[in-house]
Amino acid sequence: MTNKGSGDLFIIGGNEDKEGDLEILSIFVEDTKISGGTIGVLTTPTGYPEEVGGEYQDIFMKLGASKVDLLHIDTREKAEDESFTKPVNRLSALFITGGDQNRLSSIIGGTTFFKEVQKAWQNGMIIAGTSAGAAIMSRHMIVSGKTKLKHDKVHVEIGVGFGFLEDVVIDQHFSQRARFGRLLYAIAQNPQVIGVGIDENTAIWVKDGGRYFEVIGEHSVTVIDGCKLSFVDIADEAESDEVTITGVQMHSIAKGYQFDLENRKLIKKEKGSTQ
Repeated sequence: MTNKGSGDLFIIGGNEDKEGDLEILSIFVEDTKISGGTIGVLTTPTGYPEEVGGEYQDIFMKLGASKVDLLHIDTREKAEDESFTKPVNRLSALFITGGDQNRLSSIIGGTTFFKEVQKAWQNGMIIAGTSAGAAIMSRHMIVSGKTKLKHDKVHVEIGVGFGFLEDVVIDQHFSQRARFGRLLYAIAQNPQVIGVGIDENTAIWVKDGGRYFEVIGEHSVTVIDGCKLSFVDIADEAESDEVTITGVQMHSIAKGYQFDLENRKLIKKEKGSTQ
């Protein structure tokens, strides 16, 4: 779980505020100012790189970033090109936009660009991601999955993400898209993993080398922990898509609270604390 010396992570559930008080993006930019340098915006997941990248560039500059570079990498060839890979070590932070996490993984995964990002992050570079950019952060990634609505069946496919968090799987747009069922299904398949469901305009700010996170933003974060499962039975899909599972621990964590990822428990506020 822990990556000593690694930079903070901002894992955003999508649809973060870009017009009001911009709480999440403001905290992200303030965190980057400590080390100074350039913020890179990776637009690989989106089909509208100029529009989406330009919007974040304008916001980050408005919030006081010294420089923002757009990284429009849409092929694996570009992800091997020195013009994209060499500047990574000059970034203070990398922001990954929303879009399609499968596209992001297939273009960036295993490339020289990814290896340079991984190295820079291990040396303290901050990484943020929203929606698809959030889903890719963990080692285990939900590639696809239907939610349990009406008569739809739950089906979850787990792939490999970027691995900035071990033993965690992220689900975004969590409450807004009724994704509790699919995250529970993912944990039933992988009980050693902590499921983290992040609502829209909400984020987990992962600190101290991945030891714990703090919830920031408007809504809450749901944590599903299956490490102490006493029984699980995933029915044969030909017969049913239902899951029988007992012994799951669930935490609903509001803004300002922290969660210990190493010991898998809430960090309680001290009396009188406003944190």
